[in-house]
Amino acid sequence: MYDIKALYEAQSVGEAVSLRLEHPDAHIIAGGSDVLIKMREGKLAGCELLSIYGIDALRGVTMEDDGTIRIGSLTSFSHITKSPIIQEHINVLGEAVDQVGGPQIRNIGTIGGNTCNGVTSADSASTLLAWDAIVELTGKDGVRRLPIRDFYIKAGVVDLHPDEIQTAILIPKEAYAGYQGHYIKYAMRNAMDIATTGCSVNVKLSADKKTLEDVRIAYGVAGPVPMRCPTAEALAKGKAVSAEVVEAFGQAVLEDINPRDSWRASKAFRQHIAVELAKRALQKSIELAGGAL
Repeated sequence: MYDIKALYEAQSVGEAVSLRLEHPDAHIIAGGSDVLIKMREGKLAGCELLSIYGIDALRGVTMEDDGTIRIGSLTSFSHITKSPIIQEHINVLGEAVDQVGGPQIRNIGTIGGNTCNGVTSADSASTLLAWDAIVELTGKDGVRRLPIRDFYIKAGVVDLHPDEIQTAILIPKEAYAGYQGHYIKYAMRNAMDIATTGCSVNVKLSADKKTLEDVRIAYGVAGPVPMRCPTAEALAKGKAVSAEVVEAFGQAVLEDINPRDSWRASKAFRQHIAVELAKRALQKSIELAGGAL
């Protein structure tokens, strides 16, 4: 069923880096929910695999001394959704990854695999982008950290050096403190389906809940990689909370997104959905933050 040339199993980050250098053509496998499907389809016939699934140090959600939320790259979607830290501070991420596939996929699929495969439809990607997440990569020269917006290069390609593995996703305190967010996935089915479009919005309101101090919005499947909408963000920032701002915010996303035509949905349909999702996600985020329209 699976045509595998060789399987190498790492028990530590250091060993994984060494194996990456020794076997540069090996494909990294974590939960396997993406790689094994490709193998069954014959797309990776005769490949070498480097399993990092045994590195327990890469599992779990913790909070560092400075308030940064650290999500180990091997943390499953189910673990993220149930994490008390996620539920208290960035519950929208738990809600987003809870829409990935079905229960079996969520139990085995990892946040690292979901981001490293580079696909724009990944449910975690747009939400992490809206949280200004930072990707931690570890290689022979040590640890490298970069904003997740710079991690995605083009469709299916991420900035992962030949000797590196992704070790964590970090969300700084300043990126989540005082914010509330909402993610909406539009798909043809309620489960076991890839997003036609995904939209994640975060807001920070003033103390009197009347002003949008900050707004962040990110999309999946609105371009070749997950993307932010700086035009819409700039339009809403500093404005009074109102239905008019919500409407203008939704229309402004069309200045930044660039969805494509595909058999799943036309470009025009994705643009229409993107506008509606932006408005709904912003309105819900305002409500979660204690504001009212």
